Amino acid sequence: MRQFVLSFILTFSATALPLDAKAADLQAGVAVVDITPPPAYRMCGYFNERLSTGTHDPLQAKALVLRQGDTQAALVFCDLIGLSPQVSSRARKIAQEKTGIPAANILIHGTHTHTGPLYLGALRKHFHDVAVQKTGKDPYEEVDYPALLVERLVDAIGQASAAAKPVTLSAGVATQRGLSFNRRFHMKDGSVRFNPGKLNPDILRPAGPIDTDLGVVLIKSPDAAQTVAALSVFALHLDTVGGTEYGADYPFYLERELRQQLGNSFVSLFGTGTCGDINHVDVTHARPQKGQEEAGRIGTALAETVRAELAALKPLAAPKLAVRSATAEVPLQQYSPDEIAAAARDMFKIGTSELPFLEQVKANKITELQLRGGKTLALEVQVFRLSDDTAIVGLPGEVFVDLGVAIKRQSPFARTLVVELCNDVPAYIPTQKAFAEGSYETVNSLVAPGGGEAMVDLAVKLLKDLKTAQ
Repeated sequence: MRQFVLSFILTFSATALPLDAKAADLQAGVAVVDITPPPAYRMCGYFNERLSTGTHDPLQAKALVLRQGDTQAALVFCDLIGLSPQVSSRARKIAQEKTGIPAANILIHGTHTHTGPLYLGALRKHFHDVAVQKTGKDPYEEVDYPALLVERLVDAIGQASAAAKPVTLSAGVATQRGLSFNRRFHMKDGSVRFNPGKLNPDILRPAGPIDTDLGVVLIKSPDAAQTVAALSVFALHLDTVGGTEYGADYPFYLERELRQQLGNSFVSLFGTGTCGDINHVDVTHARPQKGQEEAGRIGTALAETVRAELAALKPLAAPKLAVRSATAEVPLQQYSPDEIAAAARDMFKIGTSELPFLEQVKANKITELQLRGGKTLALEVQVFRLSDDTAIVGLPGEVFVDLGVAIKRQSPFARTLVVELCNDVPAYIPTQKAFAEGSYETVNSLVAPGGGEAMVDLAVKLLKDLKTAQ
């Protein structure tokens, strides 16, 4: 049996608030900065080299800083495929130095848009190395985007911290149906396949559930005269657009629609729920579901649900801000020297017809494991308590929906919003059941079976600890 070590890091800020802090006003500040790379930078999301040809809508980092008494926290939501641990750790460290917000209290989330920059990982390194070998330089990386990104993230946190002022919070969970579908299916031949195609006659049934929760936290001025921002959390992959223009995918349309009611200064913060096995593709019909039109359909539907929920949101009458952070040290998958050498050779076949798709995925995964190094991976879990009944959980990786639902089911908080792809993007984190079934997501996972369940256990422990903390 594999050993999973839950390593609790005692670097979080005041989890037990002093008596005067509990009564202190909750303050919040919001800031938005542009993180769009230059044109012709490589784009993320698929297993081929794809260059940007322009911008449909700017990529942004949106920072929310919360402050109550001596406790401070920051949550940053970025239009990115994810955050490399190098970028997130550097940005959190510098932001702590500049603002005093403890690094462990800073969450940086990538929404997982597939129309952002490819600036991290084994595939990016491969394309970069090939370009340098051919011409002596990489013509598609004339800008040090990771360094630029760190600078912009720190700037966003700093601006939001400086803008903090008293606010009121309301929260609720609406139900959103008809947009999300489990993309893994049991097939007639006994296998489990991801994305088997629309109207495929060999489909028997979905291999997992969906999560219909649409969590909302509304931030308003104390007199309720101004709606400053709202955080929406929904479990649905951001892969509806395609093409070669930068864009935020459906959260762009969510904000655009909400601004029609809440004003142009309103900021929509979007957190992607646990959707490692969830996408927007409905296999029961043949209607195309790709492009800006599809992103607009989804964003508009989410906005309608949020608008309908606004009147039902419950005010958080007694905010009790606190944060805890800890890591679950889980085993990484291991491969032999021969398999590692074969993967290095197969990297040159990625994006071609010379190698089956799942073999390309496996080669990239094995190469990524070598970049990570070591035999274990620290999965950082963060929990932000807003009140006695509302909490936010941040997890790394593309997490299977069952794991996020398990956290919410066991949480002692009446409302628990779970956000994936925070601070690191260690590929997919499937359930043990999914590992046994196989298919794309398990091939494209770095962690050994059981790692996701260990992360759930840690999240639930932190939630229970915060529920009883002063």
